[in-house]
Amino acid sequence: MELDLFQNDNNERDRIVQLRKELHEHNHRYYVLNQPTIGDMEFDMMMRELQDLEAKYPDMADPNSPTQRVGSDLNQEFRQVEHKYPMLSLANTYSEAEVEDFYNSVKKGLGDEEFEICCELKYDGLSISLVYEDGKLVRAVTRGDGVRGDDVTANVRTIRSIPLVVSVDKMTSEQVDKLSDLEANNSSTRQLVNSSTEVATFEIRGEILMPWKVFEQLNAEREAAGEPLFANPRNAASGTLKSQNSSVVASRKLDAYLYYMLGESLPFDGHYENLMAAKEMGFKVECLTPNPSPKGEGSGNILSSPNSHLSSNIPPQGEDRRGVGTLKKVRTLQEIYDFIKYWDVERKNLPVATDGIVLKVNSLRQQRALGYTAKSPRWAIAYKFKAERERTKLLEVTYQVGRTGAITPVANMEPVQLAGTTVKRATLNNEDFIRSFDLHLGDYVYVEKGGEIIPKIVGVDTEARTEGLEPVRFITHCPECGAELVRYEGEAAYYCPNDACCPPQIKGRIEHFISRKAMNIDSLGPETIDDYYRQGLIKNIADLYLIQVQQINGDGSREKSARKVVQSIEASKSVPFERVVFALGIRFVGETSAKILARKFKTMDALQAATAEQLVEADGIGDVIAGSIVSYFANPDNQAIISRLREYGLQMQLSEEQLAGQSDKLAGMSIVISGVFQKHSRDEYKTMIEQHGGKNVGSISAKTSFILAGDNMGPAKLQKAEKLGVRIVSEEEFLGILNE
Repeated sequence: MELDLFQNDNNERDRIVQLRKELHEHNHRYYVLNQPTIGDMEFDMMMRELQDLEAKYPDMADPNSPTQRVGSDLNQEFRQVEHKYPMLSLANTYSEAEVEDFYNSVKKGLGDEEFEICCELKYDGLSISLVYEDGKLVRAVTRGDGVRGDDVTANVRTIRSIPLVVSVDKMTSEQVDKLSDLEANNSSTRQLVNSSTEVATFEIRGEILMPWKVFEQLNAEREAAGEPLFANPRNAASGTLKSQNSSVVASRKLDAYLYYMLGESLPFDGHYENLMAAKEMGFKVECLTPNPSPKGEGSGNILSSPNSHLSSNIPPQGEDRRGVGTLKKVRTLQEIYDFIKYWDVERKNLPVATDGIVLKVNSLRQQRALGYTAKSPRWAIAYKFKAERERTKLLEVTYQVGRTGAITPVANMEPVQLAGTTVKRATLNNEDFIRSFDLHLGDYVYVEKGGEIIPKIVGVDTEARTEGLEPVRFITHCPECGAELVRYEGEAAYYCPNDACCPPQIKGRIEHFISRKAMNIDSLGPETIDDYYRQGLIKNIADLYLIQVQQINGDGSREKSARKVVQSIEASKSVPFERVVFALGIRFVGETSAKILARKFKTMDALQAATAEQLVEADGIGDVIAGSIVSYFANPDNQAIISRLREYGLQMQLSEEQLAGQSDKLAGMSIVISGVFQKHSRDEYKTMIEQHGGKNVGSISAKTSFILAGDNMGPAKLQKAEKLGVRIVSEEEFLGILNE
């Protein structure tokens, strides 16, 4: 029994390492590459599992765990700007029971006080913060990491549905009366605050979207040009908005819907009423549908004008308006459920992608009273729609080889319309997945898009199966190089062991090596790497440093771009040692692990010589990662590549500056950073903490040593710190500690 418990303990600890690695990868693919491979629900389930395991094993706490941060869409090509008000993420729910839990928690938090809930469609786009001063758009910033985001003002100015200038005149008496008369019987929770003041300086938030029609046209053009397709409108909108060429943004016909106003002098206490005031100012706030049939069936036609009726739930005079707007105030749980049920069907008729319903307490005063958790507001929640399901025919199963040699089976199917796009392929994960469905070629299968993104097979119509169909049998040899596949103990995937000669693995490692967080050779991309490989210019990462201008200049017309490539490769030689470690692509060694290893061992020689026992002495390095590192450096081919990289001038040790800046002044301390700082950025302070032996942690607990606090520290963190007796350290005091 004792042995079983020990084994289970080890398995769960390994699972923590695995989940962290996978979630980091999924965050990177979603926010940076715009190439997600799983849906929102699957991601959330993995995150919840990790949270539970980390709570069970507090000794494995890691400030860089995915549970300690939100995903980031930060792009180094744009200037980063601090948000005046943090852009927190919403807690997701997938069931009516969890909606009821939220409703009851609000009810309990407000005591006997009446409240309204504003129901809104959750648009599937890129979050944006728009700042207006004196009625003029001065700044547009992406969500980023919630604290700061990318300044994309120039690109946002090209989006025609976003007004560049709004009226800053005092609201007319007619406008005030119009807004104040909305559901006058609910005035207790919708008090007029500043109806006579100018609303000149404020922030309004929303989603940048690409309409379905534009998305389909764009993908058709990319397919014709042989370019990779966007996964969905959200990814297309994100990629477009991050373009360095604003004319490209303008040509893509992006749209925007706004959903939240912030400021010191908003006209109303009601969130809904403020959005209606925003509509009067010219902002696009909601889409509306015409009247549905008495049975609640969708009408199909859409009105998306920013000048539609003020209230979607109040019929204009003389008009029988039974339709349900995309923005509605309610009081009861049943009204919430009715809203969800209606839009789960009607959303398919909207011109833009949606993935759920957002529920917000309407009164701003009540929102402040309810407050926040460490990551989310207590006064709002997101209900995610269940994935659409369609039936189609399985035609063929093909196999893809990843950078690590992992073999992924792919179902090729008859095309089917699903969540607004045509689906022809779906991942089959692994052999166990195929066996669980007893898949046969020619089967009729049920397909869903997890989180409206990734197609996956969720079932088989066995009653429709005809005699003589061949069962799907997993391949035994690599489809690219012919090597016999292996399946390692404890893993579901098969791998091609021929990592030295298998083309997809070679190209995948090179693509990882040149990526932004590794060597940052930004003049190269997957298509170029594939071209160089086919020409025989590169067979491994070290070969990049032998490339010459004349080799890639082709017919002589590409000299400028060729010189840029060579210069970019040369510049990568100055990339710090910890990023070189990450760039090697050692299995299980992510960006965080690479930093830990670099600071622990300081040189590549020391890291190469380290035993598994020495490796696990480093914080955050477990048996799985240690074993992978030892195996990597034992390979003669890898040793030869590292030797060449050293010869070509890459950084093989921490710099003198890094070594000089290290100390143990913060050894054993867990430190939380909160607020806005004047002398250094948050990232710079995180680096200082690590250099002096401390740990960066994202949430406050009894084990927190102190909080490094700047201006505008979050009220929830301040309250929790006071409750637990955690010390607050100012920016000046912290720098003084380091200079002692």
